[in-house]
Amino acid sequence: MPIQRVTQHMLTDRSVGSLQAGLSRLAKLQEQMSTGRVLNRPSDSPTDTTSAMRIRSSMADVKQYGRNANDGNGWLSQIDSALTTMNDQVMRARDLALQGANQGGMGPTAREALASEVDQIRGGLIDTANTNYLGRPVFGGVTAGAFAYDASGTFVGTSGAVNRTISQGSTIRVDVDGQQAFGSAGSSVFDHLDALSTALRAGDQAGISASISALTADRDRITTTQTEVGSRQIRVEAAIQAASDNELKLSTSLSNVENADLPKVIVDLQMQQVAYQASLAATAKVMQPSLLDFLR
Repeated sequence: MPIQRVTQHMLTDRSVGSLQAGLSRLAKLQEQMSTGRVLNRPSDSPTDTTSAMRIRSSMADVKQYGRNANDGNGWLSQIDSALTTMNDQVMRARDLALQGANQGGMGPTAREALASEVDQIRGGLIDTANTNYLGRPVFGGVTAGAFAYDASGTFVGTSGAVNRTISQGSTIRVDVDGQQAFGSAGSSVFDHLDALSTALRAGDQAGISASISALTADRDRITTTQTEVGSRQIRVEAAIQAASDNELKLSTSLSNVENADLPKVIVDLQMQQVAYQASLAATAKVMQPSLLDFLR
């Protein structure tokens, strides 16, 4: 069996290599302690780095879904508030029409007062129909303009759906087409109010009766639209909560992959420091070359 000669150079190289390895472990633990992370560069763990990148990508998607849902909720809240106001105003106009239909107690002056109030209600409804959210009319479809209706009550928007993606593969409409909610040209709630005002001033009982029926249908249409908006808003609010929950879960998963267990790191750091100091002391005692070692 051959005998391998162990030289002083070999002992020195191996001792220094062992000390460098210990120092490297100590430096890595110190870095984890200072940053609070076990992943400070891809080389620390290629597998965990890949997992962290995938989790971060999923988190970015979830955050965007949450922002989309919050934006959609803003649109729908604005629409719901506007429809509530318009519903009340249409009911008020209908009550005025019922008063005007009372032939015995209404003279020209009283009918003129009713007609003037109906005109004001009509103007207020047009203003409400131009309600906007972040500079865009919520009843104007995909129009690039600032208004859905002009001063005469004519629709000047552009029909089309404003959608928001609130989860993977799930899109919801967050606007309302003004023509769907308030009627199309020639038979809209604004046209019916205009006809009511004219009938009141002329004392046209047939016209007033027709306006009462038309305003009842307008109110029903607005109520139906508001119900649909409410159901959409419930779905959007659920999506906001789901996005928040998913973001929390992904954050926890990312923390488990990237962040260090500080109590464990502290203990390991102390142990490694003790081991390194012991290695230095042992090496210093062993590596005491004599003149004979250099002569061999």
